[in-house]
Amino acid sequence: MDARDAARRWAETWAAAWPAADVDSIAALYAEDAVFVSHPFREHQPARGYVEWAFSEQVAAECRFGEPVVDGERAVVGWWAAVTGQDGAVETLAGTSLLRFSVEGLVVEQLDAWARASGRVELEHWAR
Repeated sequence: MDARDAARRWAETWAAAWPAADVDSIAALYAEDAVFVSHPFREHQPARGYVEWAFSEQVAAECRFGEPVVDGERAVVGWWAAVTGQDGAVETLAGTSLLRFSVEGLVVEQLDAWARASGRVELEHWAR
């Protein structure tokens, strides 16, 4: 599979699955032994375990993903989300995912860097 196609599929799947808290659709994007680092200061963990934890904390989410920038087997995708937690508080997340794909089009490595802000914060130029 072409890395550009894989990166677009990754972004489209996350965009649909995050608001729906669809763990299975997201987990299907990753190789079984993929390295998934959700933040620079966290240990790597399985993608499925991360999204199960993250989605268990949310009651609603809105997100968008930018057009992937691709070079060889790697891609970078910017993203933005407004997430409502179980306590009703809204938090905005904005980040970038550095992805590496296998020849089968599965993610074999994902390194994320992101920031958060309380409340809903529109970022006009982020993830467009």
